[in-house]
Amino acid sequence: MQTFLKILFLVCLCCTDVIILPALADVGTAKAYPSPYLPVSEGLWDNGGACGRQYRVRCISGPSHPCKGGNIVVQVVDHCRGTSCPASMALSIKAFRALSRFTTVQINIEFMQV
Repeated sequence: MQTFLKILFLVCLCCTDVIILPALADVGTAKAYPSPYLPVSEGLWDNGGACGRQYRVRCISGPSHPCKGGNIVVQVVDHCRGTSCPASMALSIKAFRALSRFTTVQINIEFMQV
């Protein structure tokens, strides 16, 4: 049975547009942000070092099956300060719509620096 699950997992990885291996990607959350900026949480900000970094982001789950499939590349342009930060990444509405069918929910994402 374990062999079957391993084979099934490998087949699922091969069926995606871009393979993001779990060991290489981070997992976090994303919310839609009404402006064209991409603020990131304190954990990703890296004391300003994250500004300009690009991440490949993929929706992995959320309420009412919001994920569209596929992935996008985003660039960090701002820091989401304090406790007002709603998620690991606050994506522009345009970027969020590319990942999710709904813009009013928080989604779980997988992301890796490119």
